[in-house]
Amino acid sequence: MAMLQNALGIFTNSGRAWQRIRNEKNSLLKIYWAQVPLLALIPAICAYFGVTYQGWSIGSGAVVKLTPESALLLCVCAYFAELIAIYILGRYINWMGKTFGAEGEAHQRRHEGTALAVYSAMPMMLAGVVLLWPQLWLVAGVFIVAACYSTYLIYEGIPILMNIPKERAFVFASSVMTVGLVLAVVVMVTTVIVWSSGMGPVYVN
Repeated sequence: MAMLQNALGIFTNSGRAWQRIRNEKNSLLKIYWAQVPLLALIPAICAYFGVTYQGWSIGSGAVVKLTPESALLLCVCAYFAELIAIYILGRYINWMGKTFGAEGEAHQRRHEGTALAVYSAMPMMLAGVVLLWPQLWLVAGVFIVAACYSTYLIYEGIPILMNIPKERAFVFASSVMTVGLVLAVVVMVTTVIVWSSGMGPVYVN
């Protein structure tokens, strides 16, 4: 119930939700394993059905679809990449907390860093529903809005969860955003390498 309340609070009253998350006794199991594996299924499953049954087109061009086998492989890889990226981001936030003078024991900060990574990624994961209808303009628009809100959550959540002044929190949040972008680039480069090795998408004729 508390996890659902926190998830809803992130979208209705994020400031109060961050404060409530900080005051809870959290664990890696409760924060990460009980939420991220399920939430990360949303974009993976929606993308699978979107690219295999609905398909997409550019302009007035023909509808393009992937074979079920190819789509399954790509969606599974994307699913695990999302799990790994969120975990790494949470660990980075915990590690950087020492540099920026985050208050509290290291054990607690680890959970707070993970909580920040998980809850700030929720808008992006929930936005994955739009992949059921993978039209470029719609997907781009929805994910841009989700990315903006995730960014807002990071900048708002760090001074509350880490209990540091807003001046330091701004620099801290900027470094978190930089790492997030680096992780995104790593995922894209890995995708190119995988595709070039013969495991790229297979289109339906």
